[in-house]
Amino acid sequence: MHIMITAAARHRERLLLLCGAALGAVAFFLIFGFSPLDVTNDAFCRGGYIEKDIQQHYAGWLFYRQSGFSFPLCIATNINAPQGLSVAYTDSIPLLAALFRLLSPVLPDTFQYFGWFTLLCLMAQGAFGARLLGLFCQGVASPLMGDLLFVFSPVLWERVFRHTSLSAQFFLLAALYYYCKGFRTNRFAFPGLFALNILTITIHPYFVPMTYAITFALLLHHAVANRKWLYPGLWLGADLALTVAAGWVFGLFYGTATGGSDALYGYFGMNLNSLWNPAGVNGVDWSLILPMQNQVGGNYDAFAYLGFGVLCGLVLCLIVHLFHHPTAFWRTLCHHWTLCLVYLVLTAFAVSHVITANGATLAVLPLPASLIKLFSVFRSGGRMFWPVYYLLILCACVGIFRLSSRKRVCCIAITCMAAIQLLDIAPGLVQRHQAFDQAQTTQAFPSTLTSSFWQQAEGRYASIVSMNGLQTDALHLALYAADHGMSTNDPFAARYDAAALETQRETYRQELAQGILREDTLYLFAEEGAFLQAVEPVKDSGAWCGRIDGADGSWYVIAPGMAGCSLDEACIPYDENYPLRIADYTDALWNKGVLDSTKKTVCFADSPFARQKLEDAAAITANGQTYAIIDLDDSDPGWLMVTLNIEDATVLWGQELETIPCKN
Repeated sequence: MHIMITAAARHRERLLLLCGAALGAVAFFLIFGFSPLDVTNDAFCRGGYIEKDIQQHYAGWLFYRQSGFSFPLCIATNINAPQGLSVAYTDSIPLLAALFRLLSPVLPDTFQYFGWFTLLCLMAQGAFGARLLGLFCQGVASPLMGDLLFVFSPVLWERVFRHTSLSAQFFLLAALYYYCKGFRTNRFAFPGLFALNILTITIHPYFVPMTYAITFALLLHHAVANRKWLYPGLWLGADLALTVAAGWVFGLFYGTATGGSDALYGYFGMNLNSLWNPAGVNGVDWSLILPMQNQVGGNYDAFAYLGFGVLCGLVLCLIVHLFHHPTAFWRTLCHHWTLCLVYLVLTAFAVSHVITANGATLAVLPLPASLIKLFSVFRSGGRMFWPVYYLLILCACVGIFRLSSRKRVCCIAITCMAAIQLLDIAPGLVQRHQAFDQAQTTQAFPSTLTSSFWQQAEGRYASIVSMNGLQTDALHLALYAADHGMSTNDPFAARYDAAALETQRETYRQELAQGILREDTLYLFAEEGAFLQAVEPVKDSGAWCGRIDGADGSWYVIAPGMAGCSLDEACIPYDENYPLRIADYTDALWNKGVLDSTKKTVCFADSPFARQKLEDAAAITANGQTYAIIDLDDSDPGWLMVTLNIEDATVLWGQELETIPCKN
């Protein structure tokens, strides 16, 4: 009898895995169709999806594919040149990047693996979700109905193809499965859990603390319950050591990747309304029923909307179990005290010391600068709530399962909850479908590298050098460089060596100041002031120098060897007719180069060009209007401040200015 029951249980588990995986696949095909599985179709990678991040993922892979074999793996030598950078910091999924780099000689010229990766993630989400729910409910139908809540999780679909590697949220369901199974069987040494923790760092490092938190809860429970600390400690130590080793092998610790977003820990914290706030990124509304709520700063990245179905299920189960079975409810919490403990820590980390609710910041708790720097390693701290998020979905399902001992009643109840959930989140799913079509047909974020300059520059240069800041349309620029075999130091990755980049830029600035041009290098400036500072010594050295206008902004360029090229009207050459413009500078006092208090003073980046135009000028003209110069102040190093006879100088924003010289 025991063998027959075991065989039946194994058959049921296999069936749940297969059917759950099938649910994930159906979800993928409903939203995206089959086109992402065509590895030669990179239109959606280049066109952008929801945000531009997938362009970063794809550019990282293209750069790495062109790199020679090296150890550690996944170092793209043409990014962050000349040091190189791990494609972990372009979110290019290091495990797959390394695999397909080995296979590159037999792959087609155009090859993307993000479609298949996403399909496998959704299938694994469904498989582990069904397997997890199968621990709490008999049969197959009820766990699969509940599994719809995992497969169509709004948190998952917020990341799919937007932050592609973060689609691997099945790691959290798998870790929860091993926790629940280990708790029941008084085990902790699961080979699957051991491997799972190691695998996370080869996909995305943000998953590492999440799965290890659940693992630690299981190990701590086992050690306390059995009063045996040695073996759980050794198991954890070995797992951590191999995880770090895997990170090293796949290049996560290569170089000094200290730069990136200026936002520190706390900016991307979780708003206290996150569980019932359906406001997704770029204004996407994830609810047909609940209204969108306000957020503060980077709260959008801590999106954690549970869905109306899950919220109703949680409230119903909480009322029923708290009032009718209060002893059992509190006993369950006490039994799982280790999981509650680590989840409280994860929640506190996600909320951060910057506590926000709706559109207000309630408090900023004091934290030592050293802790803020340490926590900023995981800058988007709001994501650390995901393990708690999935536990809440699990609790809603388990609570529904336990409302009745009759299987049919349970199945009907969980089906109703899933139906309400899918109806509620339908607008978000429809938007995802439409956004994907736009990404690969009309392109959600079309390239602004449309000037003839970019065609003329093809094949001329070995490297593109970013001289300051982040270049306009940096991700299309990265794709352009990768497509033409160029290296780039443009900091388009999530992390890079900021100190080395600044040292390199200073070397280039000194060379330009001495009139030295590298003929194989295309120089790009993000700010006009920096360009005007650098261009004078090299303007007559055979380089084309000037501004290239695009839909999203302008590039300022020094292009060796292109002085005689015929270019289109988007290219404004640097010569005696080059226009003067106020600096696009904003701080507490200045707004786009206009002094806020009087609106009569404007600032220009100090340069030989600006001084030549302004020092002997009596007035400035723009759009047929003339404004007399009252005062020119150069007391602030690096800036020229000009006070005009004008009512409101904001009319000069973005305008091309001319000067009228003083009469002798």
